[in-house]
Amino acid sequence: MGAILEITGVSKTYDTDGDNPLKALDGVDLTVEEGEFVSIIGPSGCGKSTLFNIVGGLIEDYEGTVLIDGRAVDGAHKDVGVVFQEESTFPWRTTLDNVAFPLEIEGVGKEEREERARHFIRLVGLDGFENHFPAQLSGGMKQRTAVARTLAYEPRIMLMDEPFGALDEQTRMLLGDKMLEIWAALNQTMLLITHNITEAVQLSDRVVVMSYRPGIIKEIISVDLPRPRTSEVISTPEFGTYVGRLWTQLREEASRGMVEAEAAIAAR
Repeated sequence: MGAILEITGVSKTYDTDGDNPLKALDGVDLTVEEGEFVSIIGPSGCGKSTLFNIVGGLIEDYEGTVLIDGRAVDGAHKDVGVVFQEESTFPWRTTLDNVAFPLEIEGVGKEEREERARHFIRLVGLDGFENHFPAQLSGGMKQRTAVARTLAYEPRIMLMDEPFGALDEQTRMLLGDKMLEIWAALNQTMLLITHNITEAVQLSDRVVVMSYRPGIIKEIISVDLPRPRTSEVISTPEFGTYVGRLWTQLREEASRGMVEAEAAIAAR
């Protein structure tokens, strides 16, 4: 369908209190097609979240270029929506009001914004919970509320930074099924950061493996498993082959990160 996101030569260095700046990313190149589901995996400290913050316009001081539909990203971009790992619903708002919030900020009239909010609430499987407050919802339901709120203003690219990281494995797999339903229904371009290799294979068209710091793209693996895809695919031998291949690529990088972390602790 054509590239919607082009990342070229992106590098990012952070100033630190010490004498040695911290290089988080080093020349990252990635092109994402419209409607594609891409996961990014890598050890802690590889720059995954930094890359997402650059694409989302939250970090502007970097080297390289990021283009959406051929236009440079310059600050927060209306075509990019972000769902973070941290629970982000407003506790004083109902599910309906949480999901309608970005439309309210845009000045959409009450009747229209509530109609649109109800549509996305149904899409994430929360119909019947419109008038519940976050304290009355499970962790998975709160994250689905956050997903619906992001989808409500219809971004073309959705960035998800470990959105289900705090949930148990069974809930993660079931929510993975729900995300695939949403992705298929909306033809949504989705980029997911995850430490969970199973989740990456379950959801993705391609999985990007990043090296330990400074982060570079070590390999991109296409997941050639049939779609529509559900968590039932996890039990197949083909699925296990992909998981094993990704772990082989990731193991060396994760080991490097562990050794460096242990050395830093020992030096204190």
